[in-house]
Amino acid sequence: MSETPEFSEDMIEAARVLCAGPCDFVLGAASLTQLPEADRPEIAFAGRSNVGKSSLINALLNRKNLARASSEPGRTRELNYFDLGEGKMWLVDLPGFGYAKVSRTQAQEWQRLTLRYLQGRVNLRRVFLLVDSRRGLMDTDLDVMNMLNTAAVTYQIVMTKADKVKKTEAEKTRAKVEAALKKHPAAHPVIRVTSSEKGWGLPELRAEILQLTL
Repeated sequence: MSETPEFSEDMIEAARVLCAGPCDFVLGAASLTQLPEADRPEIAFAGRSNVGKSSLINALLNRKNLARASSEPGRTRELNYFDLGEGKMWLVDLPGFGYAKVSRTQAQEWQRLTLRYLQGRVNLRRVFLLVDSRRGLMDTDLDVMNMLNTAAVTYQIVMTKADKVKKTEAEKTRAKVEAALKKHPAAHPVIRVTSSEKGWGLPELRAEILQLTL
């Protein structure tokens, strides 16, 4: 795996400005026919239910309730679209996987919707796949990674909740994830380790996002 690249101070600041600027919820798409025009770069956030996806999106964008967290895992059941930077980029909050309290049929329906979206969205630049620092890669994460490989969509692992484990444990988990990524051709080589509560890794992740608009 390559070393984490350094971003310039100007890049970090430009990314902060982008993510602190306008970001508005546009729609929740329950089918591909409802998707907005593919007229700009698009990124998506995916992850297991309760991995901290809503918290990370809110922290990245300096909001409290833009992406709504819930005590009920699996609450995100549509492709939720946000307009970042007044037309600069589409940001998509994908349905959580490892769904809780729903039928197998409903879970499979969401999975089919997500797969069709991944295979057909030509402007999708990257999927940020969130992994809990306390647990590392789980079977459901690997299933999604295989789905992304099949769809030939570039994805990047973002480890969440790094403040909930000791630094040495987080590094061990990161090393295991890095080793696993070698078997996945669509995986971006750089892993971002973050904490929504402490702000760890967020400036660099914002810079990653800004790069995808250039």
